[in-house]
Amino acid sequence: MKHLNKHTKPKDILKTYFGYDSFYQYQEEIIESVISGQDAFILMPTGGGKSLCYQIPSIICPGAGIIISPLIALMQDQVDALRQLGIRADFINSTLSTNEIRSIEQRMISGDMDLLYVAPERLTTSNFLRVLERTNIALFAIDEAHCVSQWGHDFRPEYLELSILPEYFPKIPRIALTATADSVTRRDILLKLNLEKAKQYISSFDRPNIFYRVAIKQNAKNQLENFLKTEHQGDSGIVYCLTRKKVEAIAKWLSERGYNALPYHAGLDDSMRLKHQRKFLNEKNVIIVATVAFGMGIDKPDVRFVAHLDLPKNIESYYQETGRAGRDGKRADAWLAYGLSDIVAIGKILDNSNGSEEFKRIQRQRLQAILGYCETINCRRQVLLNYFGESYSKPCGNCDNCIEKTEEWDGTIAAQKAMSCIYRTNQRFGAQYLIDVLLGKENERIQKFRHNKVSTFGIGNELNEMEWRSVFRQLVASGYIEVDMTGYGGFSLSEKGLSALKNNENISLRKDSLKAEKIRIKAPKTQLVKSFKNEYSEELWNDLRSLRLEIAKNEKLPPYIIFHDKTLSEIVSLLPQSLDEMSGIHGVGQKKLENYGQQFLDIVINHIQKYGIEIKRRYNNNVDETAN
Repeated sequence: MKHLNKHTKPKDILKTYFGYDSFYQYQEEIIESVISGQDAFILMPTGGGKSLCYQIPSIICPGAGIIISPLIALMQDQVDALRQLGIRADFINSTLSTNEIRSIEQRMISGDMDLLYVAPERLTTSNFLRVLERTNIALFAIDEAHCVSQWGHDFRPEYLELSILPEYFPKIPRIALTATADSVTRRDILLKLNLEKAKQYISSFDRPNIFYRVAIKQNAKNQLENFLKTEHQGDSGIVYCLTRKKVEAIAKWLSERGYNALPYHAGLDDSMRLKHQRKFLNEKNVIIVATVAFGMGIDKPDVRFVAHLDLPKNIESYYQETGRAGRDGKRADAWLAYGLSDIVAIGKILDNSNGSEEFKRIQRQRLQAILGYCETINCRRQVLLNYFGESYSKPCGNCDNCIEKTEEWDGTIAAQKAMSCIYRTNQRFGAQYLIDVLLGKENERIQKFRHNKVSTFGIGNELNEMEWRSVFRQLVASGYIEVDMTGYGGFSLSEKGLSALKNNENISLRKDSLKAEKIRIKAPKTQLVKSFKNEYSEELWNDLRSLRLEIAKNEKLPPYIIFHDKTLSEIVSLLPQSLDEMSGIHGVGQKKLENYGQQFLDIVINHIQKYGIEIKRRYNNNVDETAN
């Protein structure tokens, strides 16, 4: 397939091999730039088409594209998908034998390869560098480039070694790609990878098909079950938890309730993690319960929800994780259950980390940003996009705050009572104890410390326990109260809190509502609608899906690698009657047409003959004029 002539255009490759008619924003410009030998830094959201930006130049340019990826467990899947398109792709990692690795290296040296996936720790070994020096290299693509930054959400020290690439290979273009990085992380990536002079391409972060919502924790497990029952019965999704122990417990609990739920965390052995990952990728209706060890590089298009049972450490992590939902453009959910205990747990993790004081300071700022997202009464999409420096002029209409307008209330008096109670009890107790004092509970502990005698005892009966918990949560989130992360999570007043108390500062609080958890989401306009005019079309849809599943099982591949749902939907709509017409379908490239085109075409023709359908169609603009 290699050795295309120098006049081959990226659009020709896009259509011939990938089956697409047009590029997304910036893709063609990036590809042309890399082909001309320029370095590039690319920031595109999950599902934005980053991979084409190095795959197409690797196909067009002489030599092999070297793709540096931290995802050993996913390399096989990525290579399988490329081979389905007729692209000569390979990977080298620890799952291969010495002889297998030598064979691949020989193909690299002899020029019989388009793309090679390799982990960063292998790439920088002296042996592999010697192989690269004998290889004609098209480009280096550094995927998940945020891993090079200590400020990023998934720092990998081995990425720092990639700074040697311009020294060893000064004339080879380098392309660094990531889906999420704030301004601090971006600067660090460019500095650490010696890409300060690279042209930067930053796409919109907006994922309009994702519905964002935050549920205030009451009983998180029951809230999750209600969410799954009412909106995602039978769907594939990811549930994120903070600890391995909780991952195991939630996966077991969901399984006992009839869900096909599997755990995934770094404590499981490699074979078990790979088994669960493959099951998730290849099958429908699988829920992965995971720590943040899972998800980077996951290409499964039909993930219908990402749920967080614990607060993410920062907005970057949250956005990266939620971005794994809805890659097919259909409606998807980002659901987060959040409470006061999460703030304490994340704060302790940050304070107990080995990072410098500067590192901890920036991470605390990022924690405050995710808390601000959780507590906002404004459009959540606006808050997310603003964090990444992108303006969003009006409310999105596709988040809980837009659908169910959140109310504010004057919390000045309540906040003063809460902060006074902290001060009067010597700034050493947590929320539950302080609430008991405010509600005037004469329990043994309060009597022991004689806090039934302080002026704030019993002055808070205008609010119930849940409402007081909301007050304390919001005061912590807003920085009026600090939590002792080294002891038992007791509250103290920050300088901001002392100033507010002294100066009678007005404080507005959001009114927590349980209604938001019961919102049934309206499908956004970007959804790929899979509704049919008649039962015949639905029958064809099901027949095509059955054939796809049969082929996928035979070839031991995920069904979406054979054809995406969008491709099948277009076949149902346009009813092609020849291979030439089939080649005009979205996602049907030359190799897939050769491998599968006739099988799918036979089903379509049988369907047409069975029901005597008269067809008028115009493929150039994809207008469906099918009539009975």
